[in-house]
Amino acid sequence: MIPSPFLLYLGDSQDELSVKTSRGVAVWRPQACVGEFRGPKCNQTLGLPHLGFEEAKAKGARTVIIGVANAGGIMGPSIVADVVAALRAGLNVASGLHDRLRNHPEIVEAAQAGGLELFDVREPPADIPVGNGRPRAGLRLLTVGTDCSVGKMYTTLALEKEMQARGLKADFRATGQTGIFIAQSGVPIDAVVADFISGAAEQISPARHDGGWDLLEGQGSLFHPSYAGVSLGLLHGAQADALVICHQPGRESMRGLPGRALPDLKTCLEANLAAARLTSPDVIAVGVALNTAGMTPEAAHRACSEASDLLGLPAQDPVSMGVNLIVDRLIECFEPSKLAANTGR
Repeated sequence: MIPSPFLLYLGDSQDELSVKTSRGVAVWRPQACVGEFRGPKCNQTLGLPHLGFEEAKAKGARTVIIGVANAGGIMGPSIVADVVAALRAGLNVASGLHDRLRNHPEIVEAAQAGGLELFDVREPPADIPVGNGRPRAGLRLLTVGTDCSVGKMYTTLALEKEMQARGLKADFRATGQTGIFIAQSGVPIDAVVADFISGAAEQISPARHDGGWDLLEGQGSLFHPSYAGVSLGLLHGAQADALVICHQPGRESMRGLPGRALPDLKTCLEANLAAARLTSPDVIAVGVALNTAGMTPEAAHRACSEASDLLGLPAQDPVSMGVNLIVDRLIECFEPSKLAANTGR
């Protein structure tokens, strides 16, 4: 477990997506956050108190979360210097970047000098098995997307919250660094060797016999040339009974690939269902989650209506509208008789 409370690090971030990790922790674990650290060039904020490392320590913070994302997940000189400063102020440091904290001797030296801990959450466990695709008991839902960063994690967490509020057994299974910070468990799927991706999904959602749901956070997109391999491995390993497709209306191109258009919702959903059937022949779609940030309420509701009409599924923005209709459909499709059958398959 990463010691809380947290100070969320924004560094010199210049766009909203670059601080999505810090923002995710702030939204889903607000009680664990004392403030944010902003560099001199940062134009982003989470709406938390702006604190220096010493101030945060005095207010009870125990760990700085390096909640920034950049191309390649590199820990540049300014981040390294800030990490060393945080350690010297008496704070543990956790990072979700591909570039490990332990790769930097000055960081390791500062941690050892202060008797502090370093947490590289993008380090997968060493005991991941190769996936086998054998049927296993339990109920699983996986979120999939038309692109990266369209709301798969938010949707999965919103589903968990709504289902638990209804008295259903439901557990979020994190597959990315932000989700791991929030859940304090999980596997960073994009850091797993390709042969073991499906096995990692099987490992974090083992057989269960209590009628509850494992809700797996999706990654990437089958239609993204850079990350489709991770998405496919998750589809096979999740062995999902249900899919929810996530999309951001109006996005002009795939993230990081200017000029490459996103797939249409119907094509994307059909491809994900086809791929999922390799290990879960009876998989079905139960909803559409739209990221309508930046749209007017009228436009957002219109987009949801259009998606619902196109796919014959409930469509909602999990942030502004909730996911009650999607959970209604999930319950409708998996009534008690089906739930009982799946607990022992």
